[in-house]
Amino acid sequence: MDYLLQLAADPAAWVALVTLVAMEVVLGIDNLIFISILTNKLPEQFRSRARRIGIGLALIMRLALLGTIAIIVKLTTPIFEVLGQPFSWRDLILIAGGLFLVWKATTEIHHNVDPRTHAEDMKESRVTIGFTAAIVQILILDLVFSIDSIITAVGMTDHIPIMIIAVIAAVTCMLLAADPLAKFIEANPTVVMLALGFLIMIGMTLIAEGFGAHVPKGYVYAAMGFSTAIEALNMFARRRRAAGGSH
Repeated sequence: MDYLLQLAADPAAWVALVTLVAMEVVLGIDNLIFISILTNKLPEQFRSRARRIGIGLALIMRLALLGTIAIIVKLTTPIFEVLGQPFSWRDLILIAGGLFLVWKATTEIHHNVDPRTHAEDMKESRVTIGFTAAIVQILILDLVFSIDSIITAVGMTDHIPIMIIAVIAAVTCMLLAADPLAKFIEANPTVVMLALGFLIMIGMTLIAEGFGAHVPKGYVYAAMGFSTAIEALNMFARRRRAAGGSH
């Protein structure tokens, strides 16, 4: 109890908390985009439930990983080398997660470009397999993003209570933003392609990180922000043209 009171009275702890919450929210955007796109493929009555389950699993997983933080830190220890390049468990997880993300985004782009592909299979399996498949895929990406999130948190502070509060705050923001973001993506088809492009970029970033090539997150999010701004201008221009044509 004394430890928590001392922590609450420490200005440096509050700065670390605010910084870490902001960082966790930004890292959670990647996860949220994936969840939104994936759950939008389910029947409407299952979407919100799938999002809540997926985000709830992300929270449980991150809190569980915080409980095994000593093991998580060891995931960065190299376990073998290939041509002089060391690889740790974290690297392998990032590479696998990045490959999965690139594969999934590419598949979704293909389905959007040619929606007739596997249309009958999707109609038959959407309810029985689709919901379970969506949760499993969300769980896989939750694991990848959670490990990256916790390792980032460990690098920013040594205080477990600060990490726990930051994780809960970030996941709460994800929960609040999930339905509005998913509805916005569904209502704007061109945004789906943009978001899928983001997922490919994020996947390639994870793969690069896994192979030891550090990619500054600021560059990635700056590119995403610039692309989003251009798409917002395109949407505004389309609405103006539609409004002008209706008169």
